[in-house]
Amino acid sequence: MSTELLAPLDLAFWHLESDAHPMHLGALAVFDPVPGVAPQDLLELLGARAAAIPRLRMRVRDVLLPVGGAAWFTDKDFDVQRHVRRVVLPEGDFMGEATRLAGELMEQPLGRGLPPWQMYVLDSPGDGPFAVLVKLHHALADGMRAVAIGAGIFDQIASAGAGRGAVRRRTPVPPRSWLPGPYEAAGMAMDRLGDVRRALGVGASVVRASRLDLRAGTALTARSSGTRRMATADLDAETVQRIRRTEGGTANDVLLAVVAGALRRWMLERGEPLPGADPRALVPVSRRRPGGAATGNRLSAYLLGLPVGEPDARERLRLVRTGMDRNKAAGPLRGAGAVAVLADQLPALAHRFGAPLAGNAARMLFDILVTSVPLPRSALSLGGCPLRAVYPMAPLARGQSLAVALTTYGGGVQVGLVADGKALPDLDRLARAVHEELHDLHALVPTVPAPA
Repeated sequence: MSTELLAPLDLAFWHLESDAHPMHLGALAVFDPVPGVAPQDLLELLGARAAAIPRLRMRVRDVLLPVGGAAWFTDKDFDVQRHVRRVVLPEGDFMGEATRLAGELMEQPLGRGLPPWQMYVLDSPGDGPFAVLVKLHHALADGMRAVAIGAGIFDQIASAGAGRGAVRRRTPVPPRSWLPGPYEAAGMAMDRLGDVRRALGVGASVVRASRLDLRAGTALTARSSGTRRMATADLDAETVQRIRRTEGGTANDVLLAVVAGALRRWMLERGEPLPGADPRALVPVSRRRPGGAATGNRLSAYLLGLPVGEPDARERLRLVRTGMDRNKAAGPLRGAGAVAVLADQLPALAHRFGAPLAGNAARMLFDILVTSVPLPRSALSLGGCPLRAVYPMAPLARGQSLAVALTTYGGGVQVGLVADGKALPDLDRLARAVHEELHDLHALVPTVPAPA
């Protein structure tokens, strides 16, 4: 794999980026130490495994055709030491220092002349835990693909990859003309007409859902300062499942309701009036098919009003469940949240020149990003050090001050909050509100025993 055109949505993410709005995903993975494994050993192991992942050796370059397009090229001067670094944190509160530094590192754009990713080993003096901070540009991977790439650094996945046999030779394919035959051309034309009809339908949905009056704002939609803060929360996964079994819906419905309730608590405690209209959440949905091509972003999304104005926690959950059921009935290819599907239909030149306009229009569609990132269910380790928790981090769009990412691992739900540092200086209070909201919602729900 030496050359590969950026898919339309990848190209959109590449051009949406600015100094104040870097478009990279992140994750803060926390590990327990084991005797005899030094931070320098982990740094070298991390570098060796990252260098063995072909996708991480590629960078983006402009191409002549298609006009305005770009492609992934293998970086002939690739040096993993430019991407993998160690940072020694001060003694004291390890998680506090790690999340503080993660926020600072998340606000720094990735170098565009290099493969767009970085990893940091964060440790402190003594024998305490350590963390690995991963940054991957959104053009490089969506959430599911980022997990697949990042998983290559863990012992279990790296060992499995090393144990594979020799690469099978491909069966030669007879040469054929690059010109399509008449039946193939007719099929291509029909597919393209279907794409155009779908794009027009999504475009109409986007226009209908756009909010033109944006004068009423909250801290969630403050002017961007270009700074970043990070905070984390830990939830009990079994508590989430008990609520789901009693109230119905999905675990994701419960988590979305918890986010809505936490926002309500946080706004009231900071003396901020509740918004007249529910803030809109953009909830990404993967369109990646099992066993399909692993490259390129394959995303759609749902739009959901987070019922922060509703005082009853169980009613908030019902409203969330009803809204998500309505979204699912319509499907991920319909509605304004499918704007990412529309991006797939646009030519490369439109992304190059239209990205700034599209970025500024994000505020017209949604107020906050809430995304769930899947992780392998098996226990993971790095250099024999067991993985304790993973806190995912999502980028901030223009006009938004907060992004919420969640993942489930080791019997817990880890929540990563990324915010504009000046708009939300009290992000730690919001993280505590997430934990408090789940506790109070669980207290309101009758206990239903788990299935035998």
